[in-house]
Amino acid sequence: MNQSEHTTDPDYPLSAVPDTARKSMWSMSFVLLGFTFFSATMWAGGSVGAAFDFSTTLWILLIGNLLLGAYAAILGYIAARSGLNTALMSRYAFGEIGSKLSDFILGFTQIGWYAWGTATMALLLVKMTGLPENLTLPLMVVFGFGFCISAFVGYRGLDLLSRFAVPAMLILIAVSLGIATKDAGGLSGLSAIAPSAELSVAAAITMVFGTFVSGGTQATNWTRFAKSGKAAVIATLAAFFIGNGLMTLVGAFGALVYQQADIVDILVAQGLATLGVLMLFLNLWTTQDNTVYNFAVAGCNLLRTERRRTITVIGAAIGTLLAVLGMYEWLIPFLILLGTFIPPVGGVIMANYFVTWRGRYGELGSTTLPAFNLVGLVAYALGSLVAYSSNWIAPVVGVLVAAGSYALIALLVSAVKERRATQMSNL
Repeated sequence: MNQSEHTTDPDYPLSAVPDTARKSMWSMSFVLLGFTFFSATMWAGGSVGAAFDFSTTLWILLIGNLLLGAYAAILGYIAARSGLNTALMSRYAFGEIGSKLSDFILGFTQIGWYAWGTATMALLLVKMTGLPENLTLPLMVVFGFGFCISAFVGYRGLDLLSRFAVPAMLILIAVSLGIATKDAGGLSGLSAIAPSAELSVAAAITMVFGTFVSGGTQATNWTRFAKSGKAAVIATLAAFFIGNGLMTLVGAFGALVYQQADIVDILVAQGLATLGVLMLFLNLWTTQDNTVYNFAVAGCNLLRTERRRTITVIGAAIGTLLAVLGMYEWLIPFLILLGTFIPPVGGVIMANYFVTWRGRYGELGSTTLPAFNLVGLVAYALGSLVAYSSNWIAPVVGVLVAAGSYALIALLVSAVKERRATQMSNL
């Protein structure tokens, strides 16, 4: 961990988080839970709920979220041990210049979701409150820049918002699930509902795992503040296994009982429109500020600048522009497709940390890294190619192939170097 590198930003965009700036496990848990409370995740749960009986749905959600939680937790452990985020760890895995590839992929994905959330907030608010439709675009601008305020402040702003929003959302979700269970006729009534759509088990698990895997890959932006690897793992599992699992369960419940996957639509169907507006606002804000924060962190590494707040505002402006131009309508399929190409980034980082660096990075400021780490780049390409062509759980395949191929190639390269060194010493 590099504690000597000076930075004026308490969020340390280009250096390791020092021990003196570490946060409590509760603080990280609130921030991460706010991040995972995301409307698109509920839609994934709704798609699963419509295609399977209730018990099968529960098993699929359990497996998918456990895989996602484990993936994010491993990266969270590395982040806590090193104090580095995904963008900085990518320098070791892909090289000083090669890491810019992952910066672009991760940053673009996050700002794409930011555009979607901004547009969704404005469109649904107009629809739910009966406001004039000509206010939609101005509201996109207001929310586009408003949502980034807590991200502009930094970790402290995200933490303060989440401490209020997360308990409020949990209460609303509990009330809604209770009403839904009653409307369905209890657990026996839920079990009796027949599937209305078709979806393979592999596709369903892929949907649960892949919809939020981009966020899981960048959860290191907060787990790097953990006081220990154990605290990072617990906080990450709480968010990505329990929190994300709750979101998919809400979507599945809604699809089964009301043919609606989003908690906002469910609350409206239950006659709780006012609470629905509150839930919509909190749900999106606690995700939006995290996504634009992620964009800023990736952007700082891409441009090698510590001006995180400036990059945050630029990211909000780009996301708002995409929303106003209507590009959010076709961004979602592309962003979900990127979910196939993002997990291999995490796979390479894991293998690079444990195989090449043996669980301890050299200090970022004093370690000489190559411009391009060809082993990491080749492993990433292999992982992405196999994941894209796989009919199984593509994101999981991408992680395993990328990590496995990196370990194999790295060991082969190391063996060749040792042999050459031995030959040279015998001359």
